[in-house]
Amino acid sequence: MIAVPAGQVTLSDRRTSSSWRVDVGAFEIAATPVTQAEYAEIVGEWPGAARGERRPVEGVSWWDAIAFCNNMSEQAGLTPPYRVVGDDVTWDTAADGYRLPTEAEWERACRAGTTGPRHGPLDEIAWYRRNSDGRSRDVGEKRPNAWGLHDTLGNVWEWCWDLYDPEVYGTYRVLRGGGWFDEHWSCRASARRRSHPTYRIDDVGFRVARG
Repeated sequence: MIAVPAGQVTLSDRRTSSSWRVDVGAFEIAATPVTQAEYAEIVGEWPGAARGERRPVEGVSWWDAIAFCNNMSEQAGLTPPYRVVGDDVTWDTAADGYRLPTEAEWERACRAGTTGPRHGPLDEIAWYRRNSDGRSRDVGEKRPNAWGLHDTLGNVWEWCWDLYDPEVYGTYRVLRGGGWFDEHWSCRASARRRSHPTYRIDDVGFRVARG
């Protein structure tokens, strides 16, 4: 887990040509996305079609990620952050367990103090369509950002806690970071994608946060 200091981040949405500033408190976030081996150890199954212990878990929905966070927290002796009743989930922000990052936390961690679209040359920091050979790759092989996070751009998109735009898209949740099948323009710190929380596909995973 990487400690991220408190600060501000400006989020933006190209669809609506809007931007907004968010104050982010100090938190911790995993240095890499959850791997297939880590997921299998907690949940007891290997989702998705690809296989590789160090490859990022994929083929997991937002709901799968929520369940993983609660299970991981319980196994670590921590308080699970999410309470699920039917199709409703609430987040206990006082809980000390593992959780999904908010969209603002994710972007602050990805940028690591930088202000441009990426924290380094794309081929050095990310797996994307041009260099991935059409598949996800082991986490941690590309150069990390200044705070020690790997694969925030490329490899797999990452679920965040936030609703994307409930007035327009209902329960759709935010995805960040770009994936192994994406062109370079999707692998940017500010790029946003949305999907239904039950959606599963081979370029979507997640990483955990705490605090």
